[in-house]
Amino acid sequence: MINDFLASLEGWERLAILLGAAVIVGLAGHILLYRLLLSLTKKTKISLDNSLIRFCYRPLQWMVILIVVRLLSKLTMFQTEVPDFVSHVNSLMFIALVSWLLIRLVYFLESFILIRFDVDVADNLRARKIHTQFRVLKRIVIAIVIILAFGSCLMTFDKVKQLGTTILASAGIIGIVVGMAAQRTISTFIAGLQIAITQPIRVDDVVIVENEWGRIEEITLTYVVVRIWDLRRLVVPITYFIEKPFQNWTRVTADILGTVFLYVDYTVPIQSIRTELQRLLKESKLWDGKVCGLVVTNTTERSVELRALMSAANASAAWDLRCHVREKLIEFVQKNYPEALPKLRAELYEQKVDK
Repeated sequence: MINDFLASLEGWERLAILLGAAVIVGLAGHILLYRLLLSLTKKTKISLDNSLIRFCYRPLQWMVILIVVRLLSKLTMFQTEVPDFVSHVNSLMFIALVSWLLIRLVYFLESFILIRFDVDVADNLRARKIHTQFRVLKRIVIAIVIILAFGSCLMTFDKVKQLGTTILASAGIIGIVVGMAAQRTISTFIAGLQIAITQPIRVDDVVIVENEWGRIEEITLTYVVVRIWDLRRLVVPITYFIEKPFQNWTRVTADILGTVFLYVDYTVPIQSIRTELQRLLKESKLWDGKVCGLVVTNTTERSVELRALMSAANASAAWDLRCHVREKLIEFVQKNYPEALPKLRAELYEQKVDK
C-alpha cells in the first residue's frame, strides 16, 4: 500500500517525503544514541567524555540525518527522478559536517587544555607555553580544515575536477608565481609557526615593545596584541618578534629584580637606611624573600646615589614593591635625618671695600 501511494506521487513529492522521514528518523535515532552515551559517561569518574559529547552534539546530529537520507534514498519506494542531485547535495553537506566536526574537536581540545593548564597560578610558565603553542596551532589546523573542505567540495564537480587536473600539471609555474606574489604572507605564516615552536614570547609574558610595558594578550598567525599597563592595546605584526629586539621579562621565570634609587647628602648614615630597607621588605607581602640589598652606586659633587635592590614574584608585584619602598625610605630620611637630604653647598666671603 505504501509503495502504491508513493508510486502515485510526483518525484519532488517523494523527495519531500524522503527528507521529512529522514529528519524524523535521524533525530529519533540521534536522541536515543545521545541518551545512551550520556548514561554511559555518567558512570565514569572523569568529565572529559561528557565535554566531548557536548562539543560534538550538533555535527553528529546532522551527520546521522544525512546517513539516514542516504540509506532511505537507496530504497526502491523512494526512487525519484533526481537521485544524482540528491546524492551530490548529500555529499557536499557530509563534507561540510565532517569539517565542522573536526573544528569542534579542536575547540574541545582547547577547552581541555585551558582547564588542565591554568595560567592564573603563581608558577604558570609551563601553562603559558602550552597555551601559546595550542592557540597558534589551533588557527593553523582550522585554516587547513577549511581549505581542504572547500577543495573537496569543488572536486565533487566534474568540470572543476578536470580543471584541477590541468592546474596540477602546471603546479610548478603556478607555485612560483603565487610564491612571489604572496611572499609577505608566506613569511608571516612561517613567523607564526616559528613563534609557536621556539616561543620567544608566550601568552601573558611581560614585555617591553616600542618602549611600552605590557603583557602579551593574544597571539595570532599575523599579529600579536600587547595589553599595555594603562589598558591600551598595542597591535604588532608577528614578524616584529622575529626581526627586531625586544625585552621579555618572563622568558625563563616570572620573578624579577626591582631597584629604587635615592639621592642623599654625604652625611647620611647608610647602615641605618640599609636596616630600614630590610625592615620594610620583611613587612611587605610583595617581597618574595630572595634578594635584599642597598649599596652606593655613584657619587657626585653634590650627593650620594644609593641603590636599593629587591626581588618579587612577578613584574606587577615588583612595580608595587618599588613604589612602596621608595615612598617609605623618603619618609624615613625626612623624619630621622632631614639634614641628609640633598643640598647645595656654597661658601660666602665678605668683600672689603676701600673708602
